[in-house]
Amino acid sequence: MSRIAATFARLKGEGRGALMPFVTAGDPTPAASIEVVRAVVRGGADLIELGFPYSDPLADGPTIQRSSQRALAAGTRLDHLFEIAAATRAESDIPIVLMTYFNPVYHHGVERYLARAKAAGVDGLILPDLPPDEGAEVFAACRAAGIDPIALLAPTSTDDRIELAVAAGRGFLYYVSLTGVTGARADLAADLAERLGHIRGFTDLPLAVGFGVATRGHVAEVCGLADGAIVGSALVKVIEAHAEAPDLAAKVESFVAELARGAEG
Repeated sequence: MSRIAATFARLKGEGRGALMPFVTAGDPTPAASIEVVRAVVRGGADLIELGFPYSDPLADGPTIQRSSQRALAAGTRLDHLFEIAAATRAESDIPIVLMTYFNPVYHHGVERYLARAKAAGVDGLILPDLPPDEGAEVFAACRAAGIDPIALLAPTSTDDRIELAVAAGRGFLYYVSLTGVTGARADLAADLAERLGHIRGFTDLPLAVGFGVATRGHVAEVCGLADGAIVGSALVKVIEAHAEAPDLAAKVESFVAELARGAEG
C-alpha cells in the first residue's frame, strides 16, 4: 500500500477527511519555499501538493500563475523541486504529490524524472495536461516506479472517461469541481454531491476535490461528501500577501491550521 493510500485509509478509519494544500515550489524563493512547506506540515496538512512553476500553466488561474512567475524570477529550477521534496521527506512522513505540466517531465526524461522524484521521497504525480489515454506509457512508468499517477476528473467527464481514469489512476482521484481554471470561489459547485455520488459508482479509490475550495467551511463541506479537500489559490494568496514578511511561515501555518479544523468531521 502506498503512503497516499495508507493515509486515506487511516483518516477514513478516524472518521475525518484529508486536507491537501497546494504550494508552488520556489515561491517566493527556493529557500523560503522550504519554510513554507514546513509551515504547511505544522499546520496540520495530511498530504501536500507541490507544484512546479511553469511558464504556461494552462489549468491555473491568475493567483497561481503569479506564484509561478515569482518562483521562476527567483531562479527556481527542477533541482529545487526535488530538494524541497527531499527536505520535507527528511522531516516528515506526509505524502508528497508533485503537480507539473508534462513538458518539464518530457524534457528531463520520464524515467530520469521519476527516478529523481522517487529518490526525493515523492509519492504521487499529477499531470493536468496529460490524460490517461494519451499518457498511458507515462502512467505505467509511474506505477512501475512506485509513484501513484493521479488521474483527474471534471464535471464534464463521461462515463467512459471515468472508467479510464479509474483504471489508470492510483492513490486517489482528483475531482476538478468546476469547469475553468484554479482560483478561490465564494461557493462550491451546486452539483458537487451529485457528481461525486455518480463517480462513487465506478470506484473505491478515494476522491479528493479541488478548484474553488478556499475556506474552512468549504473544506468541511467537501470532506462531508468526499475523502479529501485540496486548497490551492487561497493559500497561495496568503503566501503572496506575506512573501517579504518575517512572519510568512507563521501566517501560512495559521491559515492551514484553520483549514485543517474543517477536515476534522
